[in-house]
Amino acid sequence: MGIPFVDLKAQYKTIKEEIDRAVFEVIESTQFIGGKKLETFETNFARYTDAGYAVGASSGTSALHLAFTALDIGKGDEVITASNTFIATTEAITHTGATPVLVDVDDDTLTIDPEKVEMAITDRTKAIVPVHLYGQSADMDAIREIARRHSLKIVTDAAQAHGASLNGSRKAIQGDATCFSFYPGKNLGAYGEAGMIVTDDGDLADRMRRLGNHGSADKYTHTEVGFNYRLDAIQAAILDVKLEHLDEWNNRRRSRAKRYDEGLRDRPVRLVPEGPGRHHVYHLYVVRTADRDRLSEELRKKGIATGIHYPVPLHLQKAHADLGSGKGTFPVAERAAKEILSLPMYAELTDDMVDEVVAAIADILG
Repeated sequence: MGIPFVDLKAQYKTIKEEIDRAVFEVIESTQFIGGKKLETFETNFARYTDAGYAVGASSGTSALHLAFTALDIGKGDEVITASNTFIATTEAITHTGATPVLVDVDDDTLTIDPEKVEMAITDRTKAIVPVHLYGQSADMDAIREIARRHSLKIVTDAAQAHGASLNGSRKAIQGDATCFSFYPGKNLGAYGEAGMIVTDDGDLADRMRRLGNHGSADKYTHTEVGFNYRLDAIQAAILDVKLEHLDEWNNRRRSRAKRYDEGLRDRPVRLVPEGPGRHHVYHLYVVRTADRDRLSEELRKKGIATGIHYPVPLHLQKAHADLGSGKGTFPVAERAAKEILSLPMYAELTDDMVDEVVAAIADILG
């Protein structure tokens, strides 16, 4: 039968009645765009993240684009972010007309290195985008201090960090705007594309909501040119049901991660540690080994699925050749890209499954 990398059907089976009822209620109401279900989810997600406001978006990518646009980031501006993130982070910067400025990452947590951020700041820098990678916060205390001294905005990419916290606070991982993806495989996943931005700035929230709705606060009245970035009601209803279970699911992920840690500690793989004060929610459980490709292939032969997040750093992608950063520019990110392997991780993963993966790694690597 094997062990899948993620099992979305297993999760659905545990909440099927709740999900089916929520979807049916939207269909019965025929309020497919906007409406009560969206308002309720935005309110509940803002409360969950301890944010003042939450604005739904059609995806995590559009959430980022809305945040940058609403903060008036555009042509001539530079935005600093990590090289080992998914390209959506930099796509959203590029589509504003601004220039992504990539930097290297911390060798342990693989989150953005604050020292490298400081070194990259110029008089054109407008914002910093820390990425909360794999499910844990970047070093937000250091990032926030750098932003304060240089009068920069912080747009946080929390696409993998639903429920993560720093020093016991979910608010502590946030910036001026914090963007979440609800892609189906995320800890809080939709049944399609969906995203959200949270902020404590009411004016910024209003502008993002307006921009995401064709620049309109009132029907057929458009104060600026916007986008069609609305979060639809069916996805909002599904996500609101799932939000009630998120902490329980995250606790299960943390339990499975601890079991992985214990089983792999004395094996020839390098673990990605939970940083100081950080509450990791393990969207991904990642190990590092110079023998990554062989390990992945041998696990596949044993029926164990794995992933690589991400195999090519952004500065080495053809899409960003214009940034002029070749091999050797960011050695930590480049080395990690050749070593990282994501093991099966989801709330319904059993202890026996974890033990099977650990035993397989021991058999393959010794």
